[in-house]
Amino acid sequence: MALTITQVDAFTDTPFKGNPAAVCILDSAADEAWMQAVATEMNLSETAFLTPGSEGFELRWFTPSYEVDLCGHATLASAHVLWEGGHLAPDQEARFHTRSGLLTVSRSGEKMVMDFPATPPSEVEPPAGLLEQLGIEVSYFGRSVFDYLLVLTSERAVRGLTAAPLAALDLDIRGFIATARATEAQYDFVSRFFAPGAGVPEDPVTGSAHCCLGPYWQRVLGKDTLLAYQASARGGEVGVKLSGDRVLLEGQAVTVMRGELLW
Repeated sequence: MALTITQVDAFTDTPFKGNPAAVCILDSAADEAWMQAVATEMNLSETAFLTPGSEGFELRWFTPSYEVDLCGHATLASAHVLWEGGHLAPDQEARFHTRSGLLTVSRSGEKMVMDFPATPPSEVEPPAGLLEQLGIEVSYFGRSVFDYLLVLTSERAVRGLTAAPLAALDLDIRGFIATARATEAQYDFVSRFFAPGAGVPEDPVTGSAHCCLGPYWQRVLGKDTLLAYQASARGGEVGVKLSGDRVLLEGQAVTVMRGELLW
């Protein structure tokens, strides 16, 4: 059998930047073990599988290791593939039924806007010895439903983090979000995201992390509309707008590869 699979760089308009995701549109629901095997084979931070339904698409996301509950960049990539491939009209909203409920994506000029649930952090005490092991200082340590949030003292400190010490930790969370005020005036904050337990040592640009980052920086900066930069090696820009218990995430995407998946 053969299926088309598309690789898209999300949260960027430049090939080989942003965060790559694979997108596969299925004719009908597929076996979970098969989808996991495909995601492992693709070896990207996320592979998305879309199944058409009467009121949109079922959307599932897999890392190389397991299925996740929420993923931003692969959702952005999925909507991009639907519009680019003519599966949706240019002015038609993309509707995805997921493990995190209904997620929608609409077009706004050259950008796409995703409507996601907010996952605000609560301040907690760091696990004993964690900060010493990482060799960092934080002004805030919190936890969202998925991740730890570490607010560092400077953008330079965020950029200086390495994935190796985090990979050695054995903690019951998805990952670590490191963030700080941005040095460049055009951005409000910068971040990086590490999820070694999910088979992703560092994720290049993480939409779902901004569901936590948005509420935190809204509270600190007193702004509902923010512009963020995820300072990974590939880098990517995320627009963030808070609306009640929802976060609107804005970004672009570009297709870099399309081929046949054979099995």
